[in-house]
Amino acid sequence: MLNQIPVSIIFVIFLLNTLVSGFSQDMDNRPNILFAISDDQTHGHTSYAGAKWVSTPGFDRIASEGIYFENCYAGSPGCAPSRSSIVTGRYHWQNEQAGQHAAGWFEKYVPFVDEVEKNGYHTGYTGKGVGPFEYGDSPLRSTNAAGTVYNEIQYEEGSPEDERFASKIRNLNYFENFKAFLQKRENGEPFFFWYGASEPHRSYEKDSWKRRGKNLSSVDVPEFMPDDEVIRGDILDYAVEIEWFDLHLQRMVNYLEEIGELENTIIIVTADNGMPFPRAKANAYDYGAHVPMAIRFPKEFPGGRKVKTPVSFIDIAPTVLELTQTEKGNMKAISGQSLVTLLESHNENRVKNKRGYSIYSRERHSSSRYKNWGYPQRAIRKGDYLLIWNMKPDRWPAGAPQRIVPGTNRKELYPLYGIDESGEHHSEWAFTDIDACPSKSFIVENREDPEFSRYFDWAVAKRPEFELFNVKKDPSNLTNLYGVKKYKKHQETLLNVLKSELEKFKDPRITGSEPEIFDSYPRYSPMRQFPKPEEGK
Repeated sequence: MLNQIPVSIIFVIFLLNTLVSGFSQDMDNRPNILFAISDDQTHGHTSYAGAKWVSTPGFDRIASEGIYFENCYAGSPGCAPSRSSIVTGRYHWQNEQAGQHAAGWFEKYVPFVDEVEKNGYHTGYTGKGVGPFEYGDSPLRSTNAAGTVYNEIQYEEGSPEDERFASKIRNLNYFENFKAFLQKRENGEPFFFWYGASEPHRSYEKDSWKRRGKNLSSVDVPEFMPDDEVIRGDILDYAVEIEWFDLHLQRMVNYLEEIGELENTIIIVTADNGMPFPRAKANAYDYGAHVPMAIRFPKEFPGGRKVKTPVSFIDIAPTVLELTQTEKGNMKAISGQSLVTLLESHNENRVKNKRGYSIYSRERHSSSRYKNWGYPQRAIRKGDYLLIWNMKPDRWPAGAPQRIVPGTNRKELYPLYGIDESGEHHSEWAFTDIDACPSKSFIVENREDPEFSRYFDWAVAKRPEFELFNVKKDPSNLTNLYGVKKYKKHQETLLNVLKSELEKFKDPRITGSEPEIFDSYPRYSPMRQFPKPEEGK
């Protein structure tokens, strides 16, 4: 019978079989992806970056054996909008409620995790996924946008197995949940796993650093905070929680190596925004949005490299889609650019990044102003310069300085700045976009001391509409160059690029018929009440 089939047809059948076989083999060899994200960690706060007061051997290994990104910027200086940008590949203002803090995630904003799963990947997450968002009944998405949750394995407080470094560390055993996730995958099935630690998000166990053998003298205090033992100790407690995140990363990497999966696993490590301290987290300054990032995949990506090219969280989704051979599918239009060419190149100078800058933004963070108003900011980092557009300079950047006492029918106010009659600061009474912490209380309580008053102003005072900084010379962003004749060209260039991007991607603040729409979205987390601001105050 075979002799009766024309040779040309036999050749075509052979060719098709070869192509199908090759395609199947390529699909079977698709890389796994471990995506690890800490909660509130600034870019330089790893031992790889030179911070001597924190030890991060897990991150250091990924960075030294892979690619270390010197200029990675989060989607926002706040967690939920930043994570929204990661999984959608879009600026968070493009995602309506699904790009805001503690609002509802609409099911129409499909994350790349869904498409990767449809493409044959085993997907899941442990810890903090894409949140905080409200999930529920349609039109809300029913499940977390990071995938299927694996949070069952927990530490039991007081048990011999409870190895946590500090009492405020979350009780989840991230590593064991990762192992449970791997045990549920089919033989040979590639995986995507989201390891989302809750650390180093506050609150912290005060002085936990002492049990870790740390030293106050080792701390590098940012210029925008006072160099005091209170601040140094607070930073070391923050370091303790970074190290907990890193410990579980180490264990995951070692386990992958043990089971023979490490070399076929792309590992991406980053943080969702900067450190939870005054003038950092929830601020568009460098300490609020500039985050660590390293990617390791030695068999495909030349390692031991430091990349200066600015990258953004909106670039992660298209990168993952390309690496996993996954189509965009039901996802909304992606605004980011794949980093694969940059990852594969031995010389980043030969890779022409069409964008050449990073843009990020902020709207609402916590419930911190009248009618739950936010503090809208748009920012662009290009070269050595950072331009910030404070779109509502009449509002308090860190939240209102006075709050209504709950249950008083809007008639009674807490004392100004949250200072009681004894001079003690109560963090929940004022400036609530800054997380409650010893550093915040120290700065507020010492606001009238000539030695410390400038720190109070830097943290909470109203700001001009535009700010321009040379980040290389001024990493703490304290010297505003906007309006200085010498820097006019820089400010004009950056502002033009920023406005062009906002227009291109239809930011409602400048292109929509409802520029205040962000303040109207419902908030599903606890609410605070604030008095209506007086004109000019």
